[in-house]
Amino acid sequence: MAAATLACNNFPQIKLLFSPYKNSPHCIPFPIHKTRRPSTSRRVTSNRDSYAQIGNPRSSGYSSSTTFRKLDTCLVIPPPNGRKPKALIKFLGGAFIGAVPEVTYSYLIGLLANEGYLIICVPYNVTFDHERVSREIYERFHSCLDSVLTTGLPENGISAAEIADLPFYSIGHSNGALLQVLTGSYFCDRIPKANAIISYNNRPASEAVPYFEQLGPLVNQMMPVIETSPMYSMAQNFSDGWKSLVDIAERVIPDYDQEATASLTKFVDQLPSVFNQVAEGTSEFKPTPAENLECFNKLYNVRRTLLVKFDSDTIDETDVLEKTLKPRIESFGGKLEKVVLRGNHITPCIQEPRWQVGSVYTPADAIAQGFKAISLNDTRILSRTITDWFDNLE
Repeated sequence: MAAATLACNNFPQIKLLFSPYKNSPHCIPFPIHKTRRPSTSRRVTSNRDSYAQIGNPRSSGYSSSTTFRKLDTCLVIPPPNGRKPKALIKFLGGAFIGAVPEVTYSYLIGLLANEGYLIICVPYNVTFDHERVSREIYERFHSCLDSVLTTGLPENGISAAEIADLPFYSIGHSNGALLQVLTGSYFCDRIPKANAIISYNNRPASEAVPYFEQLGPLVNQMMPVIETSPMYSMAQNFSDGWKSLVDIAERVIPDYDQEATASLTKFVDQLPSVFNQVAEGTSEFKPTPAENLECFNKLYNVRRTLLVKFDSDTIDETDVLEKTLKPRIESFGGKLEKVVLRGNHITPCIQEPRWQVGSVYTPADAIAQGFKAISLNDTRILSRTITDWFDNLE
C-alpha cells in the first residue's frame, strides 16, 4: 500500500471549504502541484469570444438555448432558457469516452441541465496512473470554477454571486466514478457535498484488458523490429495522420461535420499515450485496485454518497465499493445509499437517435419512435433518480 499511503497520508490537515463539514477529524489533504498556465489559455470573461459552442443542442436532448461552452480545459453547461442554477455538478465520464463528454454523455448531461443544474465537465485522457489524473482533474476543475466564480456566466445571465453559494455535487461514471471517489479520498479542501457514483469499476489491468500481462513484454520484444519497419513512422504519427485526413475532408466534402470529427480526434489522440505506457513496461494501474480500496476505507471524506448499479451490468463493482465505504462513512456520521436501476454499463452514454419523420407518418416511423422511447427511458430514470436524490439533500 506504499503508493496509496504516500498519496493519502503524509500531509497536514487543512480546512474544508466546499463541504459544510469543516470540523471533520478525518480530513487529510492530497498535495497540489500548481503549474503555470500559458498566457494563451482560454479564460472566462464578459467577452463573447471567450466562449465556444461545442454541442448540438437539437440532437442532444436538451433545450436549444443551452450549449456546451469551453472554458479553460473544461466544458460548462448552464441550465437552459436563462434559468438560474440550483446547484453545481462536476461530471466525469468513463475511460476513453470521458475525453469527449459533449458527444458520449450529451443526452444525460442535457437532462441534468434541464433540471436546473450548472454542470462542469472535465474531459480527460485515459491513463494507467489514476493518482496523477485525479490530481490533474481536481486542479483543472477548480481553475475553471474559480474563473466562473470571478465573472459569472454573463452570456447566460448568471452572475458570480448566484453561483458562489450553490451546493456542490459530483457525478462519475465507470472510470470517472473511480476518479471521483479518489478525489474524495485524496482531498478534503473544496470537495463536493455529495457524490453520485455510477457503475463503479476498478478491475486489475490483467482483467480490464485481455492479455494485458503478455502485451507489455511482447511490445518491448518487438520494438527493435517495429522501429526498423517502414510502417513505424506512420504508426508513431497516427494521430497527426488522422488530423491531416481531417484537413483534407474539410476542403473536399460538402456539409462536413467538423464537430463530430473534432470529438473523434480527441479519442484518437489518446492511443499513442496508452501504447507508450505499455511499451515502457506498465503492468498495473497506479495505485492498484487493492490500494485504492484501502485508501477509500481509511480516508474517504464525502459525507453523502449515492451508489448507482444497473441490473444488467456484468463489469460493475458497486457491491465491493459499498462494502469498503460503509464503515468509513458511518465512522464520521455520513450516509451511504445504493439503488439498482434497469440498464447496463453504457446506459449513461445512450444518445437520442436521429430519426427524421417524413411528410407521411409510416409504420417505420412508429417503430423507430418506439425504439427511441425504450432506449432513452433508462437514461431518463437514471437522471431523475440522481436529481431527486440531490434535491432531497437540502
